[in-house]
Amino acid sequence: MPELPEVETVRRGLEALVKGKTIKQVNVRYDKMVSPNPDEFKSALKGKKILDIERRGKYLIFRFSENLSMVSHLKMEGKYAVLPHTEPLSKHDHVIFELTDGSDLRYNDTRKFGRMNLVPSGKELTVGGLATIGPEPTPETLTFEYLSQRLRSKKVGMKSFLLNQSNVAGLGNIYVDEVLWLTKVHPLQPSNTLTDEEIKALRLNIFSELERAINAHGTTVFSYLNAAGHAGSFQNQLNVYHRQGKPCPRCGTLIEKIKVAQRGTHFCPHCQKLRLPND
Repeated sequence: MPELPEVETVRRGLEALVKGKTIKQVNVRYDKMVSPNPDEFKSALKGKKILDIERRGKYLIFRFSENLSMVSHLKMEGKYAVLPHTEPLSKHDHVIFELTDGSDLRYNDTRKFGRMNLVPSGKELTVGGLATIGPEPTPETLTFEYLSQRLRSKKVGMKSFLLNQSNVAGLGNIYVDEVLWLTKVHPLQPSNTLTDEEIKALRLNIFSELERAINAHGTTVFSYLNAAGHAGSFQNQLNVYHRQGKPCPRCGTLIEKIKVAQRGTHFCPHCQKLRLPND
């Protein structure tokens, strides 16, 4: 599933490609993907201008004229692309926004998990996980005070804590593994046992890791592409994710893979020792 750096990369690409353009009409080829129903969805968007594209966590928020917004979640395989209207449609192009300049904004999703919810502007937080989403991982919003209080109010493994979008927005499997490796914290370390120094390091590593990933246009491990149809390159800078059986870049110990919160989890058993509460 695309995480914050991938979604932010898509947002920036779409902003450059479609901001300011006007929707001529919309073609919905998979009804369950949109809300409200396809007829209302198409009617509401006809003639609307794309004013801006924003991001909150892993969600894209399209701002249209006449006080209308669309919350879009890419889920596992969703991709946006801007193509000439004359380009033949792909089997998995499920929602096509035909623009007045002769181009299409097409949403492609092989698994059909992605969703688009049209709401009045200002009502975005009523959609799905946005209602309970935590702060954005920026220095201004993810403060040390918030993070330390949140960590110590819970007693869950660190991987589970960071994956929970109500604690911190935007982190997923790849970047949680990488951030925990950078901080030398075991994925199963109880959240309420981190020291102040570990919390400070964790916070700074979240910021730096996401910034580096955004600068590399995200991570392509399976099928992620940005709005221009290009793959990200941050997979070339990963330290532990998908590197099980390979030496840790820091100490040379072989990276291990376990399952945490139903997710494949990668860590260095030497650098990231599990510390029991009485240790």
